[in-house]
Amino acid sequence: MSRTALRICPLCEATCGLTLTIEGTRVTKARGDRDDVFSKGFICPKGASFGAADGDPDRLRTPLVREDGELREATWDEAFDAVAAGLRPVVEEHGPHAVGVVLGNPNVHTMAGALYPPVLLAGLRTHSLFTASTVDQMPKHVSSGLLYGDAVAIPVPDLDRTDHLLLLGANPLESNGSLCTAPDFPGKLKALKARGGTLTVVDPRRTRTAKLADRHVAIRPGTDALLLAAMAYVLFEERLVDLGELAPHVQGVDELADAVRDFTPEAASRSCDVPADVIRELARELAAAPTAAVYGRIGSCTVPHGTLASWLVDVLNILTGNLDRPGGALFPLSATDKASRPAGPGRGFALGRWHSRVSGHPEAKGELPLSALAEEIDTATGEGSPVRALIAVATNPVLSAPDGDRLDKALGSLDFMVSVDPYLNETSRHAHVVLPPPPPSQAPHFDFAFNTFAVHNQVRYTRAAVPLEPGRMAETEILARLVLAATGMHGTDPAAVDTLVTDQTLGKAVTDPHASVHGRDPGELAAALTGDSGPERRLDMMLRLGPYGDGFGARPDGLTLAKVLAHPHGIDLGPLGPRLPQPLKTRSGKVELLPEPIAGDLPRLREALRERSEGLVLIGRRHLRSNNSWLHNVPALTGGTNRCTLHIHPEDAERLGLTDGAPVRVRGAGGAVTAPVEVTDGIRRGVVSLPHGWGHDRPGTRMSHAALDPGVNVNQLLDGSLLDPLSGNAVLNGVPVELTRTS
Repeated sequence: MSRTALRICPLCEATCGLTLTIEGTRVTKARGDRDDVFSKGFICPKGASFGAADGDPDRLRTPLVREDGELREATWDEAFDAVAAGLRPVVEEHGPHAVGVVLGNPNVHTMAGALYPPVLLAGLRTHSLFTASTVDQMPKHVSSGLLYGDAVAIPVPDLDRTDHLLLLGANPLESNGSLCTAPDFPGKLKALKARGGTLTVVDPRRTRTAKLADRHVAIRPGTDALLLAAMAYVLFEERLVDLGELAPHVQGVDELADAVRDFTPEAASRSCDVPADVIRELARELAAAPTAAVYGRIGSCTVPHGTLASWLVDVLNILTGNLDRPGGALFPLSATDKASRPAGPGRGFALGRWHSRVSGHPEAKGELPLSALAEEIDTATGEGSPVRALIAVATNPVLSAPDGDRLDKALGSLDFMVSVDPYLNETSRHAHVVLPPPPPSQAPHFDFAFNTFAVHNQVRYTRAAVPLEPGRMAETEILARLVLAATGMHGTDPAAVDTLVTDQTLGKAVTDPHASVHGRDPGELAAALTGDSGPERRLDMMLRLGPYGDGFGARPDGLTLAKVLAHPHGIDLGPLGPRLPQPLKTRSGKVELLPEPIAGDLPRLREALRERSEGLVLIGRRHLRSNNSWLHNVPALTGGTNRCTLHIHPEDAERLGLTDGAPVRVRGAGGAVTAPVEVTDGIRRGVVSLPHGWGHDRPGTRMSHAALDPGVNVNQLLDGSLLDPLSGNAVLNGVPVELTRTS
């Protein structure tokens, strides 16, 4: 007998609602949930392949422990005994910073990944934190922190109401959106055009998104900040700046006008290879639109001026009065955000509170650059101890970080490594202990992170669709036990972690004069929490204390876990709306349009006005059926157009004597790889492209399908020395490469 169950898809940022068909304990089909309040039935190939990904036979089912150099299957007790025995001596002998923590992108796709790593980091007190953010989105966090005082206060385009959308370095028809959670992004862009709106795409490639655009601007990679600065110049020069209702909340407009005076369209045009008259038209169209939004993503982040480009995206929204207004760019309000407090000055956002041991990279948002992980392990010089032990949770930096060969060797030199991962992949193969979480059908799901970037306020929660298989351990319990083993409390009941967090949170809330529970008994509040597990009770607590919550009875119509469970397709919390000045946490209590670190980095951008590389430069690319290195072991999601090929323009191919399908040697500062050529006029001249996340050819992994067509690791072309200085983000796009025809 088959049955159906609802599940929020965890395979990309769109967070679509799925209806799963289940035979026994096996997911046999996935379709879009037409009654889902957010996704309304939309599904992409990844969601449709949920069952294949969930039931992948290469997923690990039991822990692995290294013994005499080899990994063997072990019991959960043996595994956590080994974790405690491996980590604690390192902490006690070398200090907490000798333990590194690496968190991968999948953490934001699970409840456990949101709830427990912060507890782990607080308990360890290590400064050696590295995440996928510094090969992806850290520039946006830093620019938001500097502008608004809060690194997670990221405005998103109001896709459903805008009249004009300018996208830079974004390909949402392939990525499904990023830092902009929007099921059916393609449908929203088509609806924009159907209502008479305008879509402009700035991208070196004629992507699927660019093909849909009214205007495609094929910019030279890495020069987005110059284009945006020149557009800001035009707004000032032609008196098109109009802050509207934003004016009382913004400071630094005159200073900004002075700061961009050198970035004329004519000066910028030489470097970004966009005609000056096109730059002026882009600025005028943005200012003239009834409503407009500028949105930039990974192509504008993973470049030498990523933070400045991210900052200028918001600058243009501000100068045209489109920040914090319907149809523009708005701040979402998640159901688990902290409840609104009276607006006023905050503590602001600081960079460089500590620095990496070897190269002195400043921290950003509590993180060090992932590019620096290898040197922090393999370099003895520098103050303090190298990283001698590593906790890797849902991450594969051997493929996702620059110079994977060096990192591969460095991981092999660690005193101890524990990896939480469902696969034995290019990174986890080095671990002394591997702790495999269950497949997603056996786990509950709530989008703590992505709801803070959602284009419509809503709340949805799905419990596990399939009971936990015998011998498996819930990911929440795995991470709770990892917290205890790493912080000297091995053997304690893992429920103690949730109890500790709950007691601390409620204890703080009852002392807050602005909280709905001020003055109440925290024990009484804890006793009122509902849910079948510690994580569910924590979710109930966050919902009740949140902006839509019942305040533990203070607002009877407010949200609780029970109310969310009673609405299995979700609860619509309404469209995004203006929120300023409440989100601002700057010291001034205003949007600080020209913060000092940004002003200090502008001279470097001015120098770029005089730069123009004439050689070939490399960019990455996404495919609708991929998500970094996650899904290459799922047969249904590989093959066809999802291949690891080098895209090159026909004129460049002819000049270099390259033919379609022939192998070509690609060399960069970090090494060389060989990939088949794919000649296409969908990429501009002077630019070549390799996709991210491939390179599944290392020994000792257990990803049988991925190994059949491993592709090459594009990040091996990078040596890790190129970083955006403000954010520490790796420069992955616009890097010089040389091509050599192979026999």
